[in-house]
Amino acid sequence: MTTSAEFPNRPSKQPTDTATSGSSHVRFEDCITETLSEGFVPAVVTVTGPDRQGVTAGFFRVLTSYSVQLLDIEQSVFRGNLSLGALVGVAEEDIAPMSAGLKETLAAYGMRVSVEADKHVSSTRPHSTHVMVVLGRPLTAGHISKIGQTLADYDANIDTISGIADYPVTGVEFNITVSNPAPGGGVPLRKALATLTREIGVDIAIERAGLARRSKRLICFDVDSTLIQHEVIEMLAAYAGREAEVAEVTERAMRGELDFAESLHERVKALAGLDASVIERVARDIQLTPGARTTIRTLKRLGYKAGVVSGGFIQVIEPLARELELDFARANTLEIINGKLTGRVIGPVIDREAKAESLKEFAWSSGLQLNQTVAVGDGANDIDMLSTAGLGIAFNAKPALRDVADTSVNHPFLDQVLFILGISRHEIEDADLRDGTYRRVPLGSR
Repeated sequence: MTTSAEFPNRPSKQPTDTATSGSSHVRFEDCITETLSEGFVPAVVTVTGPDRQGVTAGFFRVLTSYSVQLLDIEQSVFRGNLSLGALVGVAEEDIAPMSAGLKETLAAYGMRVSVEADKHVSSTRPHSTHVMVVLGRPLTAGHISKIGQTLADYDANIDTISGIADYPVTGVEFNITVSNPAPGGGVPLRKALATLTREIGVDIAIERAGLARRSKRLICFDVDSTLIQHEVIEMLAAYAGREAEVAEVTERAMRGELDFAESLHERVKALAGLDASVIERVARDIQLTPGARTTIRTLKRLGYKAGVVSGGFIQVIEPLARELELDFARANTLEIINGKLTGRVIGPVIDREAKAESLKEFAWSSGLQLNQTVAVGDGANDIDMLSTAGLGIAFNAKPALRDVADTSVNHPFLDQVLFILGISRHEIEDADLRDGTYRRVPLGSR
């Protein structure tokens, strides 16, 4: 765990593969006719019905008898119903008997079969330009209807849809193709979706599809009201009987109405004279945001570097960082003399600029590019950090941060971050079951 570091300034955010930036999209057109065996034509075969053992084996047994060439295939099972689709190459004179053979063989399993010859197939499947994740509690058909209409209004096509989460929110992932994915081409759609998310009350995250989305390897969290449910300075101020006064200043700073460094010094003055033992008491009283342990545990399994950069206080945060096995932590240091808080901080103030610089340093020391980083925060002092990261996520944030973040989530569960990164609830819980950490806490008390 890194608690402090001094590195030279590093270059700012690398070009990212997001909805608003990146290189122009190349539409890949597979020339199917060049890969077909001589005398073969392409045909699309679809099989649907109840999922039963032996269906796939019977399917390929029939295809084998006609020396079929396999070009592309996809099979899925949804709630006991199987859907199998294949793009094949077959001799034109064999299409009719092959179709009859499939229908006869698979009828015993209750399956429906369709075979369509298509000499003009030019691509095996769509090459989506963007991935969109929609999160809601609840998520309704009406929400998806409005999102689908917005995509259509901006000439974006839905290629595939799949569920990604059923707890603690419902999550659905869409692969979509934006008609003009060149740099800036997705901006109007992104703005329309941002407006829609406020209107209908669900979270919508959209970013470029492809390797860049999967390359993230470092995540940096704000602490107060992000990783934890509290504002630590207010908890400390409660021991001095000045919690309400300090909370008012904190709120103004988080909205961006006050300079953070000035507001910090003003609030810390209220702590002057407190016994240093209150720090330990506050540290014991901290409650993590629901889903925080799951999020960090899962990302560490995937090889992420994880840590915190906070405008709070290292004396409170460091024990938490050790408990969570974070790789780095940086925060302000309260001055303590003769066992008492002096009402001052020592060392450089961790303000919004320092948060961004810290993210750059941690990425550099980990051998990562900035487009491989994720930052999560809630207030105006997180603006620079989220703007610097490859993906900036505003978590139940103030408007000043939501307006500049790549995406925002507005439900009180930190594991939503995992869903935005494309990690499904099933994958999370499968790993938890294997190592004995699986649990689903009732949402009323989570």
